[in-house]
Amino acid sequence: MEKFDRVEKQNDKETGRYVEGRNAVTEALKASKTIDKLYVQDGLKDGAVLSLVSKAKKQGTIVNFLPKVKLDQMSETGHHQGIIAAVSAYEYSDMEAVFEHAKEKGHDPFIFILDEIEDPHNLGAIIRTANICGADGVIIPKHRATGITATVVKASAGAINYTPVVKVTNIAKTIEELKDRGVWFACADMDGQTMYDANLKGPIGIVIGNEGDGVSRLVKEKCDFVVSVPMAGEINSLNASVAAGVLAYEVVRQRR
Repeated sequence: MEKFDRVEKQNDKETGRYVEGRNAVTEALKASKTIDKLYVQDGLKDGAVLSLVSKAKKQGTIVNFLPKVKLDQMSETGHHQGIIAAVSAYEYSDMEAVFEHAKEKGHDPFIFILDEIEDPHNLGAIIRTANICGADGVIIPKHRATGITATVVKASAGAINYTPVVKVTNIAKTIEELKDRGVWFACADMDGQTMYDANLKGPIGIVIGNEGDGVSRLVKEKCDFVVSVPMAGEINSLNASVAAGVLAYEVVRQRR
């Protein structure tokens, strides 16, 4: 049994099948995600947990009560808060869903392109920021980057259920295709013009690079211009998700 459990957990890590924590599970239920099973810690009877259990049962979800040690073994994030949902494997969106999202919102497309982001916490945080600032989608590469995992779902705080995430084979080629559809691309790099001097209005894509190496040379060359976040401290770099947030709200400011 223990061997089976370890294999099941590994498979769930790779697909992002486990959603952990009360807020993340609540958002999954609100978004009508298909939840195969709900695992609840034995003895938890507070109102929030009982409400989630009730909603899950109404959707036909099987609810299993397990000891905390078992949930700890299942958990990838280490912060399950006594509840883990096994949802159907995450289904990535396509590019049309991104443009449809912009059309529904009545504004020009606003897209994040992530060039080999490896930290799932960063990916989750960027998806969360994308949702809050009104972006229409997040594009990630199929290779040499993190995909949607339980950690990403947790870090997104439920935003993963509302913001399209598209997985593509070639980031540089995707930028070319989107430019043909009228999108302009700004590459985030410390050597670029300050974001306050850049025109970030209209259909825009913000390109955020790898945590260590930044945006790759080929992808950078495909962008229309390079922008930087003003810095006045002794260190000269920002966390990828923080940089994404700062640039996102400069887009929001200029659009308003």
